[in-house]
Order: sequence, then structure tokens, then C-alpha cells
Amino acid sequence: MDGTRPFLPPYDLTEVNELLRRNKAVVCALTASYVSTFAGYPLDSLKSRLQTTKVPITIPTLAALVYREEGIVGFYRGLWIPLMTISFVRAASFTIYNRTKEYCRDRDILCRNNLLDVGLTGGLGGAMSGALISFCSAPFELVKVRRQLEYTIAHSKGITLAKPPNTIEAVRDIFRTSGFAGLYTGLRLHFVRDTFGTALYFLEYDGMRHLLGRNRLGEQGPIPSWLPIHISLVPFVCGSVSGVTSWALIYPLDVVKTKVQQRALAGERYRTPWETLIRLVRGPDPNTPKPLVAGIARIYRGLGVSALRSVTTHGLLWTLFDFVSRYIDDLPQKS
Repeated sequence: MDGTRPFLPPYDLTEVNELLRRNKAVVCALTASYVSTFAGYPLDSLKSRLQTTKVPITIPTLAALVYREEGIVGFYRGLWIPLMTISFVRAASFTIYNRTKEYCRDRDILCRNNLLDVGLTGGLGGAMSGALISFCSAPFELVKVRRQLEYTIAHSKGITLAKPPNTIEAVRDIFRTSGFAGLYTGLRLHFVRDTFGTALYFLEYDGMRHLLGRNRLGEQGPIPSWLPIHISLVPFVCGSVSGVTSWALIYPLDVVKTKVQQRALAGERYRTPWETLIRLVRGPDPNTPKPLVAGIARIYRGLGVSALRSVTTHGLLWTLFDFVSRYIDDLPQKS
């Protein structure tokens, strides 16, 4: 050996570019999801706490209480679960969504360049995505809820937590108490929520992008003159609005799901989703029901912070998704 470095042939970056281009949806979904999930997780944590608390409390008061009792880590408790699973869930979700739309396009189903067809194909892709992904995401969602509500669940059991269990210990506790099936507690509600919620989300997003100038090939044209925003903000606006409105429509179902899961994790008597909804709206005593308006307000407790989370996460998600997509499209191609 003469100490010289062995000759390495120059690596052809166009091969990498082609790989990125073939898997563009997956790469875009991963990049955008990691950033948006981290940014919106503290608000998601506050949302779960607001849904299950029995007394009205303002968001700033709850945030101050969490910080005082648990520190900054309290807002990120269970964060690694969505971060760990985001690589599968987001990538699979966008892949199923895109493949469903391609299936319709290849068979000339709902292929007219109008709002109805664009919205319906987006909604169909979203429904397929939400339904299939829910079976894989349900256990992780349950563990996330468990971690976010550790102190509430411990209080229901009459236990004072000196130190909350970590994620692995939480999974072991669920498995020890209810077996493997325990990880799928609330699956039916999770399935319905994700199927309808994801369908609404993609239907609204694709419909709004069409109204704001994007054609069926995905190319962004000029935006209408009545919308006073820069063209670069179109993904953020469409993502935020579709995220907030679709979430608001399925929010009561999410509240019931979280409550059913909380009671199951605390070992309390099972209540059907309908019974849970009635108690949330009208109160525990059927002889002295709460006013309907107050009950509906109870159901939508936490919607404000949830809407803010949706604006943050979905706006960032689609902004970054489009940015990475354009970056990949502009990479040098093979000559």
C-alpha cells in the first residue's frame, strides 16, 4: 500500500434523482409530516386534556397547569409515537390516496376537469386511505392517548403518580391488563373517524386547489383575482381550511372516542358510544339534564386549540409537501 486513496468513480446523482422522482409522494409526505407533527403536537396534547376534563378550563390556564406539574416535557409526552409511525402512516396514506386517484384516471372514472369530479376523486382516495391506515394506526393512537392522559387515568384509579410510566411501560400495562386486543380499544370509532375525516379532508383540499387554479395534472395556474394572497400561500390556505373544517365536522366523534378509550384504560365500566355521547351532552343525571346548548359546548370543548393545531400542522404539511415536490421535479434528469 502506498498510502494513496483508492480510485472511486464519480457517483451519478441522476440515479438518486430518479429514485426520488419515482417515490416523490413518499419523500414529500415524510419530510412535511415530521416538521408539521413536531410543530403541532403540544396543541394536540392540550386538545386531549380538554376533551376529558370534567370542569371548564381555559387553554392558557390548562397550559400553565401542565407546565407547572410536568414541565415542558408534559406538552410532548408521547411525541415519539407519532414521529415513529409517521414514516408509515403518512407515506402509506398519501400513496393510497394517489393510487386511488390514478386508478380512477386510468379507467376514466370521474375524470372531468370540474369541481365535482376533482372533489369526489379526492374524497374517494381519502376514504380508502383513512379506512386502510386506521387498522395500523389504532394501537399507536391508543398509546398516545394513554400517555397524554396518564395523570387523569391515574386519578380515576385513585393512584398518585410519582413518575408517569414511559411509552414502553404504558404498552406493557395495556397488554398485561387486556392482552393484544387491548391495543385495539376503540377501533370501531377510530375506523369511522379516520374514514370519514380523511375523506372530507382530501375532498375539501382537492376541491379548493381546483377552485384556486390547479388543474387535474397537478399544475398550479393563476389564482382568482378575488383572492388577495400570493400564489405561494395557496397550499397553506387550502391545507389549513380543509384541516379545520373537516376536523370540526368529526370532532364530536373524536371526543367520544377519546372518552371511551380513557374509561377503558382506567378500568371503568364500559359505556357504548351513544351512551357516552348522551352523557357528555345532557349530563350524568337523566332527571336533571343539562341545557342542550351547554351540552353541545361541552362536546366542542377544545375545538379552538384543535383548530389552531390544524392550521399549524396541515398548513405546514401542504406547504412543505408542495415545496419538496417542486424541488424534486426540478432535479436534473437523465439526458
